[in-house]
Amino acid sequence: MTSTHGTVKRVSIALLSLALVSGCGAMKRLAYAPPGRDTQQQPERVVEALAIAKGSSVADLGAGGGYFTFRFADAVGPDGRVYAIDIDPDMLGYLRERVSSERRANVEVVEAAPDDSRLPASSVDLVFLCNTYHHVSDRVAYFDTLRARLRPAGRVAIVEYKTGDHGTSPDVIRKELADAGYREVKEETFLAEQSFLIFTPSP
Repeated sequence: MTSTHGTVKRVSIALLSLALVSGCGAMKRLAYAPPGRDTQQQPERVVEALAIAKGSSVADLGAGGGYFTFRFADAVGPDGRVYAIDIDPDMLGYLRERVSSERRANVEVVEAAPDDSRLPASSVDLVFLCNTYHHVSDRVAYFDTLRARLRPAGRVAIVEYKTGDHGTSPDVIRKELADAGYREVKEETFLAEQSFLIFTPSP
């Protein structure tokens, strides 16, 4: 009988081998959506909690391989718009290929700058970040500028690990968003390892 540990190890080696053969882009995509992420991340519940209206506009900031992008595309429907935003050329190329192959007319891939989302002014109802916040430099200035890209009553939703090198304390996020001109409107608590905070610009 084969042990569970042995099976998992062989699967991991097989995935790594496939990524190495396929190139750097495949390795990055695997890192963005490793086996088991759905259980930990609960993507359907995250999307449901955001209550995204049909026909609305969503920016997936730090879209990576599109883990949330295409779920948002389904949520906004054919009359809505999703901006898949990233700075990584490999991920941007993969997103464009997927948009084309799946004929996702409601998804637009945007190459951002490290200090600028490059979203059009007053273009989105929701900006969403998942495990991206800690990558942003000068976050107060970044989110201050981002306010001009939101439509009236627009929201910013941040899902972020609470601790570690790839995380940010929820209290830090709250302070920085307040300094950037936002107020917290909701906190979701169903993610065990991540905070899930939603903000809107202050009056």
